[in-house]
Amino acid sequence: MMLCRYRCSWEKTLRIMKISLVLLVFCGLTLSASPTKGQNQSVTLEVENATILDVFRQIEEVSNLGFFFKNDQLDLKKRYSLNLENASVEEILNQVLDLNDYDYQIVGENVVVTRKTSGFAVSPQQSSVSGTVTDAAGEPVPGVTVTIKGTTTGTITDVDGHYELNNVSEDATLVFSFVGMKTREVLVESGVINVQLEEAVIGLDEIVAIGYGRMKKADVTSSVSTVKSDDFVKGGVRDVGQLIQGKVAGLTVTSPSGDPTGNTEIRLRGNTTLYGTSTAPLILIDGVPGDFNSVAPEDIESIDVLKDGSAAAIYGTRGTNGVIIITTKRASGIYDAKVEYTGYVSTQQIANELDVLTADDYRRQINEGIRSESDDLGASTNWLDEITRTPVSQVHNLTIRGGDVKTNYLASVNFNDRKGIFLKSNKETFTARTDINHSMFDGVLKVNFGIISRNIKYGTTGDGYGFNGYTYRQALIYNPTAPVKLEDGDWYENVGAFNYDNPVARIKESEGENKNQWSRVNGNIVFNPFDGMSVKALLSYSKYNQTRGYYETRNHISTKRSGLNGYGSNGAIESIDRLVELTGEYQKTFDFHHFSILGGYSYSDNDWRDFYMTNQEFPTDEFGYNNIDLGQGIEQQGTSSGIGSSRSKTNLIGFFSRGTYSFANKYLFMGSVRYEAASQLWGTEDPWGLFPSASVGWRISEEPFMAGVGFVEDLKLRAGYGVTGTQPSASFLGVATLGYTGQVNINDKWVQTIGPTRNENPYLRWEEKKETNVGVDFAFINGRIGGSIDYYNREIDGLLWDFAVPVPPNMVGTTTANVGVMSNKGLEFLVNAIPVRNSDIEWSTTVSFSTNTNKLKSLSNELYQTEKDYFTTGGTGEPIQTYTHRVDIGGPIGNFYGFKVVDVDENGKWIYQDGEGNLVSYDDFERSDENKQVLGNGLPKYYASWNHNLRYKNFDLSITMRGAFDYQILNFERMYLENTKTTQYNRLQSAYDPVFGKAVLSNEVDLEYNSYYIEDGDFWKIDNITLGYNIPLKGDTFKSFRVYASSLNTLTITGYKGIDPEVTASGLAPGNDNRDKYPTTRTFTLGVNVSF
Repeated sequence: MMLCRYRCSWEKTLRIMKISLVLLVFCGLTLSASPTKGQNQSVTLEVENATILDVFRQIEEVSNLGFFFKNDQLDLKKRYSLNLENASVEEILNQVLDLNDYDYQIVGENVVVTRKTSGFAVSPQQSSVSGTVTDAAGEPVPGVTVTIKGTTTGTITDVDGHYELNNVSEDATLVFSFVGMKTREVLVESGVINVQLEEAVIGLDEIVAIGYGRMKKADVTSSVSTVKSDDFVKGGVRDVGQLIQGKVAGLTVTSPSGDPTGNTEIRLRGNTTLYGTSTAPLILIDGVPGDFNSVAPEDIESIDVLKDGSAAAIYGTRGTNGVIIITTKRASGIYDAKVEYTGYVSTQQIANELDVLTADDYRRQINEGIRSESDDLGASTNWLDEITRTPVSQVHNLTIRGGDVKTNYLASVNFNDRKGIFLKSNKETFTARTDINHSMFDGVLKVNFGIISRNIKYGTTGDGYGFNGYTYRQALIYNPTAPVKLEDGDWYENVGAFNYDNPVARIKESEGENKNQWSRVNGNIVFNPFDGMSVKALLSYSKYNQTRGYYETRNHISTKRSGLNGYGSNGAIESIDRLVELTGEYQKTFDFHHFSILGGYSYSDNDWRDFYMTNQEFPTDEFGYNNIDLGQGIEQQGTSSGIGSSRSKTNLIGFFSRGTYSFANKYLFMGSVRYEAASQLWGTEDPWGLFPSASVGWRISEEPFMAGVGFVEDLKLRAGYGVTGTQPSASFLGVATLGYTGQVNINDKWVQTIGPTRNENPYLRWEEKKETNVGVDFAFINGRIGGSIDYYNREIDGLLWDFAVPVPPNMVGTTTANVGVMSNKGLEFLVNAIPVRNSDIEWSTTVSFSTNTNKLKSLSNELYQTEKDYFTTGGTGEPIQTYTHRVDIGGPIGNFYGFKVVDVDENGKWIYQDGEGNLVSYDDFERSDENKQVLGNGLPKYYASWNHNLRYKNFDLSITMRGAFDYQILNFERMYLENTKTTQYNRLQSAYDPVFGKAVLSNEVDLEYNSYYIEDGDFWKIDNITLGYNIPLKGDTFKSFRVYASSLNTLTITGYKGIDPEVTASGLAPGNDNRDKYPTTRTFTLGVNVSF
């Protein structure tokens, strides 16, 4: 069979498969007497002396119908002249076709025309073959395509799984194919051939993204994970990162803040640097670097994660933290315009509100003598209620796509209006995207052009960037008996109190806005000069502009304390990125051998500039930050006003190559190398780095000795080794630099001075990660069970660190050098299964588990040594003012380090365990570093997830669960708000619970960081629950209509007493639950998915 010659040049086998789907639908429609969409269409048709093909073409142009037929079954010589208005398709076909010779069926949007006397197989052959096709359970399979191998002659099984082919030669081979099942080839040896089809193995033919290309999952020899859009986390996600939360073993995706302007934190296989460089993976969007805010979550088709060194080495200095390849929905396929709409509304609440004392509690404590009468200010105020709201957010996404055999197009717009739980906390995003593909010269030349434009606007109470979490702290500690305002309308404030502000006034007396616009234009040109050869050019240009302004009025507490009338700031950023990549790839298959070789060149640069200005002492609040020059602060001494600007330029140039080889789909090899230099190491002796990789695979399941092991569908061992680099964020690290160091007075004139700011180190090089990965992929029981196991060992060599050096001979007191070594080891395990799958119900489930252990092996060499065998990091903030973590050489990252308390005495005072293990009373304890010890670790050692997808008829249910285990959290809220000594601030209700079950903490005990406030953080979350329903449709307006309800951060099972145990795990001080953070939220969503 074939499609009308005016509409297509598809491959013949694809035509047959489409016919099979059409006739399968027809089999179902024959059970209903209701007219189809095609039958209901009316068209106007005017043709003169036209062939039947011309008639079909005219009908296709004025309707959404497509015709299926064989040319040799139609009379192509007969001519037709028709002039019909508002005629049904049936009326036209009844006039054109001689119904004694032809038959037709309208199935949805397709018309199948056949000759009654010939059927599908018309070539004169020697015999007929018939039979039944069943599945593994013995049930008939309708819609199976049955073809004679090497020809286009074929048929489709009916509703009972029966087929019949006439005139089939005795030496022919029949091919049985059906979507989701293994294709079978059977030699014709009799007139009756019954076939049983088996389900296809999960994922083996799935195409996954790798560096600068794509390949079958079955051929991949590195550790690569893929998440398709059907398996994304559903509901009101904040950004693209949340789509894969709990979906990839070894990839940690956390949302430690509920701020709508915040981002998810991503970490893959542990920490990789000490130098403050980002540990987030490289994110590529359709091959171009970006971030999780670059594209709307609704526009994502799939996300691939390159986890090990052998997969990421081709990206060189950007690959140490892994690579996340985001593939957006692209222009593809052959169909008329299709419109898709996704929209939802959502609301939020604080995940777990902390219980602080109320006004009634204050007055009760006054009566009990715990507080003085002066603490009662006469009001009853719930400060958290005063600054929060029940937000309603909305998201709308509209996509239009279509195309033909040569040109495809896609356009989408996305509006995301996200409100936060706090007043003036919001983020409004508008994203528009277009994607166009065009193929020329029978596919020899292909062109892709895409544009993304994103506009973001959000309110700020934090000097131009987001919501100031300090205001949330004030809502917890402010006196609940204090009024919001005094009787004269002024804000109630205690100006003389330290870090004690009216939280409502802080919000109302500040105003700010941040606007940023990002656009990217990219194009791909692919030239296929001959079979197996492909040359590609990728060009991209992106530009980011940000403007921000912020103003605090003269009634804001900060300006009241400073005595200056108002504070304002303005700022702007412009960043331009350019990328050029040229690649050439050749692939060849002969006998049992398949190989490919790729070579490429990459150049990218960034031009960043920013400007800021702050001012104070404004004559009026009327203009805010819009007339920042009105302030007099810049002209006055002793203010924080000022002007600043900066500019930086960086570039990256690289050459890369990759080769693959497979023999008989059993023995697999892939190797790559990248040679790269970046401007951050300009001036050093060797700014270039070489990053090789190699990986091998052995598909044991393809060996002859596995032929009798029927339950094993796929079993593959793989091993890989790769070297990647870490790209420093600062430039000119290896050269001596000068900078402005202040002013001196010479002859009553202030003169700007210049001095050294960095020592040179010409031997500086890239931090290098050398990673070994061993894994196994498997699929059992007809693909019902599949998964992978990976063990990795990554060692980061040449860690950057600033070492103390003498002055002179050095110009400054520290020199940056490559000295340290750090290791990460871990195990990753993922299993997916389909316990139930039939026409009514399907249940799939995925379990993942991962571990990670980290160790700083060394941080000194013969030339550079650390002053101590440890360094401290993290901080408690005021007024305790001490570090929270210590990293010991030879120990792990993330250790809490402080005083250990084991009990309280009868008076409620701490009993300590000193550095030698002795118990010491509160009054006798010496508070020195020698008596501090390891109190826990803020990095989880184990992660797990368990995800479910259930379909029952038109209902669908997805549940995402995940957890982290064996780690600790420093609860800042308890540390500061369970102390009973300072009566100025409000406290938690738990401040009056017996400590260690003995006594309430004494009011003579000072604020202190100790082990009592470090808690186990283990948690298990029922994170995302989504229940959807596909509404049965009868009319012509909608192709599909799904409604759903969803929740995020639904339920947390934990012993942690804070808001949420999912705190930041990034940096060198993980596990600190900061008191000024924006609390995490629980989200409830109602939405629809509609296609027209």
